[in-house]
Amino acid sequence: MPTVEKVMVPTTDGKQMLTWVLLPPDFDQTKKYPAILYCQGGPQQAVSQFWSFRWNLALMAAKGYIVIAPNRRGLPGFGTEWNAQISGDYGGQNMRDYLSAVDFVKQRPYVDAAHVGAVGASYGGFSVYWLAGNHDNRFACLIAHAGIFNTESQYLETEEMWFANWDLGGPFWDKSNPVAQRSFANSPHKFVDRWNTPILITHGEYDFRILASQGMMAFNAARLRGVPAEMLVFPDENHWILKPQNAILWQRVFFRWLDRWLKPEAQQQVNS
Repeated sequence: MPTVEKVMVPTTDGKQMLTWVLLPPDFDQTKKYPAILYCQGGPQQAVSQFWSFRWNLALMAAKGYIVIAPNRRGLPGFGTEWNAQISGDYGGQNMRDYLSAVDFVKQRPYVDAAHVGAVGASYGGFSVYWLAGNHDNRFACLIAHAGIFNTESQYLETEEMWFANWDLGGPFWDKSNPVAQRSFANSPHKFVDRWNTPILITHGEYDFRILASQGMMAFNAARLRGVPAEMLVFPDENHWILKPQNAILWQRVFFRWLDRWLKPEAQQQVNS
């Protein structure tokens, strides 16, 4: 099992953010390790002691990665204001929180700052798509599962209208609504012209909360931009990958992608 550290990271607005840092088993501080930024979904879900055969932080660390898991704006456990701030501010302070956590942790001498990835599902997938166009070359690869890529199309196609109206602020055609207009102006697809980072996209075709078309748009955008990209579609899964055999495939593709871009020496050995 990994070692879990509690780190307090200064945020851009002068607050302190609890960030979990997982160190690989048999950690050696004289070596350098690639790192993964874990972007939580929800978006209002705690980064806690959950277990999953998909988003398993201990398994990520066991594969030789330092895992950075920030309790960014929007997560419960740190007061109502902290929890509620994300609603109507997708692409705002919580994204700056992610970048603050990465910048803080990668200063450690045992973090390979040139090989940091970002991964996430649902709102975490939105986060990865948004970061793809706004990370200033912090990341060497990205993985997005079931994420929102285009908030305008998401507003009209989701079966979960509460998120669309509450978290995004309302319809994109309401020009008199500043909250909604800010949300749609920060849609990840608006920043595709800056995409330059290899990205893996996964999605289930039974997902009616965030349709697989969102992932397909993102995949096509990356390929049209000349960005290395792969897409894994599960015809028999919904917003979550629930079937055990599908989860095994998901994990294999997940770590194959991370290892390809974040462990160049290991990849050279495979190729040779």
